Amino acid sequence: MCSDLAIYAAQESQSRGRRYDEPAPAYRGEYQRDRDRIIHSTAFRRLVYKTQVFVNHEGDLYRTRLTHSLEVSQIARTVAVALHLNEALTEAISLAHDLGHTPFGHAGQDTLNECMRDFGGFEHNLQSLRVVDQLETKYADFAGLNLMFETREGILKHCSKRNARELGDVGERFLNREQAGLEGQLANIADAIAYNNHDIDDGYRAGLITIEQLREQRLFEDQYRKVRERYPELEDRRLIYEIIRRMIGTVVTDLIENTRDNLERHKPASIDDVRKAGTAMVTMSDDIFAQHRSLKNFLHKHLYSHEQKLAMTKKVQAMVSDLFAAFTSNIDLMPAQFASAAARLDEAGRARIVADYIAGMTDRFAIAEHERLEA
Repeated sequence: MCSDLAIYAAQESQSRGRRYDEPAPAYRGEYQRDRDRIIHSTAFRRLVYKTQVFVNHEGDLYRTRLTHSLEVSQIARTVAVALHLNEALTEAISLAHDLGHTPFGHAGQDTLNECMRDFGGFEHNLQSLRVVDQLETKYADFAGLNLMFETREGILKHCSKRNARELGDVGERFLNREQAGLEGQLANIADAIAYNNHDIDDGYRAGLITIEQLREQRLFEDQYRKVRERYPELEDRRLIYEIIRRMIGTVVTDLIENTRDNLERHKPASIDDVRKAGTAMVTMSDDIFAQHRSLKNFLHKHLYSHEQKLAMTKKVQAMVSDLFAAFTSNIDLMPAQFASAAARLDEAGRARIVADYIAGMTDRFAIAEHERLEA
């Protein structure tokens, strides 16, 4: 739809299209249609009550999967516009990337993966694709959302060869060792930028990490010094926010400039050239990436592994395990549409339906279901 797209951006005229043919939309582009379908999906609405780091009932101001997805989209769209990439496609991928996430964040995913160990495992990225390809039931002519190939390609950030063989067209690049298009690469790295920086805000708000600890990180310390020099009397909450927004600005600016250099060096003439390049082109410089990775490691050590978080993690892991055991033992404990679907399948198929049901739960619904089954 946009005439200002770079030659290596995703072009609707060169798209691999949808799984099921549909008439073209009259007043919007195909990737805009994808974005709209994602926003109107049931899975997207559920993200408002799914954990990012803190379980939903721990506080109203902490980020959820929904607010995180919006922040990813905002960062990714900024870069897309600067690089003349397809903004609508970038937005669609960004908004859809966490649709398959379980309740209780990574603790829920890890536990459900363990429960599914004998039945193919569970991975939220694969589940996001499963949601848009199969589980959303809104349209008369097909299951799922029938998204464009490039949107589905971007949603599937990583995949084992075993799973790739079962995914058809969207799995081929993992077998051929190809990259996603630039929009998919961008949504992936914007995800990392968003959670790395915004988790600082939530962790500080919760009192689990301190400014003194954060100052050991160069990415934080550089901006801390600049902010303190200009605003010496700034109080903690505004201080943290000012630092974080400058950190994001630093990383995003570096990402744009380094990616421009990569594109100039590789000179891709189409999205297929991007796919066949053998290496990602949307990347930070080595120096900024090292700072970004150091901050990620810091958060794993001081926030995600904090004893207060670990105590809650054990509680929610037990809930997910209990739910899985209860529903696999008696599928009739699930709603009728899930129970009837599971009844027609073998053991592995029934387990997958149970995983679909649990993965679709919000934090508070999972807690309520656990309480119902315990009553």
